[in-house]
Formats: sequence, C-alpha cells, structure tokens
Amino acid sequence: MTAYDFDAARRHFAAKLAYTTGTHELAHVIQTRQEALIVDVRLPADFRAGHVPGAINLPKGRWQRPQGLRKDVPNYLYCYSQTCHLAAAAATELLAQGYPVVEVEGGFAQWKADGSRIETEAPEAAAS
Repeated sequence: MTAYDFDAARRHFAAKLAYTTGTHELAHVIQTRQEALIVDVRLPADFRAGHVPGAINLPKGRWQRPQGLRKDVPNYLYCYSQTCHLAAAAATELLAQGYPVVEVEGGFAQWKADGSRIETEAPEAAAS
C-alpha cells in the first residue's frame, strides 16, 4: 500500500464541504430563510412537473446568459440525480461569470426520496 496523503485528503474534503451540500442541508437553508438562490438546471418540462420550492429554472443553453441569478449570495444548483453532471457543468460555466455556486448532491431524485415538499407549475402558468 502506498503512503496515505493526509494533507491531500484534508484539502479534498475541505473543498467538498465548501462547494457541495446535501438535500437535508438545502432544506435547512430554505426552512431558516437564509439568503440564497435555488437553481434547477433540468429541462423545463421536468421543472414544471416538480421542483424544489422557490427554485428558478435555468436549463442548459441558458447558462451563458443567465437570468435571475445573484452574485451576492450562494446559488444552489441541482439536477436530476447523484449521477447527473448537469449541475457540475452549470457550476463551471457560472463560476467563470462570477456567480458563487454550490452543487446539491443527490439532485431532485434525492430531494423527492427525502420526502421533501415539491412545487409544481400549473399548465396555464407555464404557458405564460
């Protein structure tokens, strides 16, 4: 076995804690009304069918000219599931534009699995 690099491991986990979060922590952000923005990067139809309460939809194709994001608060990004990389891809694009981002691990699938509240859009609201 090679020597374990404790310093590299510490740096890895410190970065993970700084730039990722879980669905339970996101629920706490919402519950305590912390100043933040929640960003769903899934397709618009999936967003309309159900999303994290208060989230805005910013699917791929709108990341280069994002609307509704803020540069003064964390933007919590989530996609479909733990194996979906859309949130990480969006994070890369948005960071380059100066937006502070945090990736929500587990995505919407984990949010639902936790039994957390889900918002949907009425078809007439989505058409406007």
